[in-house]
Amino acid sequence: MLSSIGNYFERLVMERLHDTLDENGNPLDAEYAEDLACVALNYLPPRYVRHSVDLASHLSDADQRNLLEEVSDAVNFALATTRRRQKVRNLDLG
Repeated sequence: MLSSIGNYFERLVMERLHDTLDENGNPLDAEYAEDLACVALNYLPPRYVRHSVDLASHLSDADQRNLLEEVSDAVNFALATTRRRQKVRNLDLG
């Protein structure tokens, strides 16, 4: 019944993750990307929509830029968080 409802940020986060990891020369490992996406999506407020074009068509250019900035901040937070956690794990193992 709810299959047409989704979080607007999911696609934006995955696109930003892909772009960010490509920029850094890192291949997009599916499991790592999914972990990062979960952290980033939990950082953002949910924005549920039936059709993403419905929301996009009602956003001003400034609102769209703000959403993309929020997504970028969330992805950067996710990257920093996972790197920090990995360092802690490495210290615990070493």
